[in-house]
Amino acid sequence: MSQPPALRASQPPALAVEGLTLRFGQVIALEDVSFTIQPGELFAVIGPNGAGKTSLFNILSRVYAPSGGRVSYFGQDLLRLRANRLAGAGVARTFQNLGLFRELSVLENVLIGRHHLMRCGPLRAGLRLGPSRAEERAHRLAALEALEFIGIAQHANARVGELPFGLRKQIELARALAMEPRLVLLDEPVAGMSESERAEMTAAIRRVHAERDLTLLLVEHDMGMVMQVAQRVMVLDFGRRIALGAPAEVQRDERVIRAYLGEEFELGEPQAEVAQR
Repeated sequence: MSQPPALRASQPPALAVEGLTLRFGQVIALEDVSFTIQPGELFAVIGPNGAGKTSLFNILSRVYAPSGGRVSYFGQDLLRLRANRLAGAGVARTFQNLGLFRELSVLENVLIGRHHLMRCGPLRAGLRLGPSRAEERAHRLAALEALEFIGIAQHANARVGELPFGLRKQIELARALAMEPRLVLLDEPVAGMSESERAEMTAAIRRVHAERDLTLLLVEHDMGMVMQVAQRVMVLDFGRRIALGAPAEVQRDERVIRAYLGEEFELGEPQAEVAQR
């Protein structure tokens, strides 16, 4: 497993979260959570159900306003950005339950991800004047390149609603890439997939990280997948950070084992015995 990239003295962190707290009445979804992600790092957040992973993502994508704390994105106050300004700032997100338009084609869905990059107004586009035609060609080529990178360009003209769930997950990843982001938030990218689909998506995420100058923040339940791709892992439990470090280090942490398996399991038991219970 590669190490996270060294942070240059002149470059701010890709994401710096300090004391993040989120309350819904008397319910605390996140409590004093802090972490930093370096530019170009693949950072993962894991935890049992109800740990606060989705709440964290919803704050970062500006769905929720936190009760306290600060979030800095390449030195910029992320919490001052509205949700509709995130794409223009270079933040892309995929969704656990998909955010695609079923009636549109694969290519059209990916093109929607480039809306914030389009400069010709609706009048020029509607009249198909010279500049608008050139821009349309450029955006279509960029969308096709994203599909080719993920390895699904052969489905460009298919209607999304007719495609299997695992393939639609890959379309979301291609759309995120087509947005030309600096930070990609991956919300449970292999959830609901078959074993072969998980392997394909895991390989795609590895390739994105290896070949694109992007920072990736991954939230996932599949610990095996996370341990394959992440450079560092943060573990949440009941809204609090209980571990942060390299995958192998986190996997051995007693607090993490208890959070996932419960207090009734003896630490150090052979995994085969645990699996049989």
